[in-house]
Amino acid sequence: MPTVQERFQAVLKRRLQVEIQDHPPLFPWESQLVDYPEFVEEPSIALVPAWGWLAQQSKLNLPVPLPDKIFQQLMDKCQLLLTSSLPLGPKLVQAVESFFPEDYQLINDVAGMVLRTSYRSVDALETIPNIQRDYSDLQPRQQMALSLMAAKQLLENLTLPISFANPVIEQQWQTNAGTLIIRVELQSLGKAIKLRVHSELPTPGVLMLHGNGTQAIASSGVANKASLELDCQPINQTYTLEVECPELEPQPLLLVINLAM
Repeated sequence: MPTVQERFQAVLKRRLQVEIQDHPPLFPWESQLVDYPEFVEEPSIALVPAWGWLAQQSKLNLPVPLPDKIFQQLMDKCQLLLTSSLPLGPKLVQAVESFFPEDYQLINDVAGMVLRTSYRSVDALETIPNIQRDYSDLQPRQQMALSLMAAKQLLENLTLPISFANPVIEQQWQTNAGTLIIRVELQSLGKAIKLRVHSELPTPGVLMLHGNGTQAIASSGVANKASLELDCQPINQTYTLEVECPELEPQPLLLVINLAM
């Protein structure tokens, strides 16, 4: 009997295998046989890297941080205004006016307060009480004050004043890849006056210094350091310094060096 049972089970198993191969069963949701792939490739999610110069906001003295997008747009506008001959007040207004297109006069009023008042936070202004801790919760007037404060500090951070009374100045800029260090020196060698720039970059990059109808370019070398120099005239001049770090951010960082003899 055991031999007969084993033989019967083997025949039945083969019969079922043939039957399944000829007429595969369908899932309840299928009306006909469908070939499914062995695995499904999930579409890759493109990660958008953060704007490379964004980390500098953490170094600004602001009671409430600006949204990343607004900070980026504000900095773009400030860099465009760096070489303008406008006084600081109109520069601040132009930097933020596109955020509040319906309130030009109010922006002017708040900009005047920002320039006149010595304070460390927006809530030090009596006319802007009870400030919240998130930009979206602020009243329009508070958002203006915060944006104008940020614009003022950015313009200051992006401007390097230098003179023989103050012949060396150093500025640090925080990036998403580390700290950018810029050191500017004004030197007099006999009758020659030279403007020297030394840098420590967070990633490999290039420095470009423009002014007085001339320019100098230097690429980073060992330890991502780069230096260059430019001959100066014994008169007040404005020089522009571009810092390119392609691995960090395609958009260069623009600074101005104000030379006062």
